Amino acid sequence: MRSTILVAAAAGLVGRVLSHGDHGGSQQPIVDQNANWMTKHMAEEHHVSDFDASSFFALHDYDADGHWESEEILRTYGVMDESNKHVPQSRRDEIQRELLQLLDTDKDGFVTRDEFVGFINSGRTLPDMGTGPGHHGDDEYEYEIHHWEKYHDENTQLEDLTHPEDIEHFKKHEMMEQAEERLEKLDKMSIVEDNIPSKFRRNI
Repeated sequence: MRSTILVAAAAGLVGRVLSHGDHGGSQQPIVDQNANWMTKHMAEEHHVSDFDASSFFALHDYDADGHWESEEILRTYGVMDESNKHVPQSRRDEIQRELLQLLDTDKDGFVTRDEFVGFINSGRTLPDMGTGPGHHGDDEYEYEIHHWEKYHDENTQLEDLTHPEDIEHFKKHEMMEQAEERLEKLDKMSIVEDNIPSKFRRNI
């Protein structure tokens, strides 16, 4: 993806960019504001508007074992995302219990594809638990789908990457690269035996 290609170069640009106004225009909502949570999630997080219960289940069965464990359900709802780090453990547990109560019909602690498809085919849908659209990708994916695809394209140049989201994203990359460089330097440093306390030195 072009945004990934520009990361290294853009990281150097961050220090020279001080501020930027708004995005120069608002984006039309992808779906109707009254759409159910599942529809909003698929549109905003996956840019998909045509899906069925089985495909939704498979997409969020992150380890592809045919079950939704509690952690996978919470991840789908974005509870693991940084944007929901303020959500207390008590609320996380409550969300988990409510969703399992809805979906886990045989009460074995996880949700199968058949259970989920049956739930949807009965005319019901996943409820909005107040945790947002369900951010569950890594930083790169979230930046790509929520910012890059809205405001940039294949013609974007380095000098165009001046939105606050661009700056924050590339700062993270810069910090990660600096940390990696420090570790590499430490790995390459030879051990000076005189600097090791005598009790830990090898017997020569």
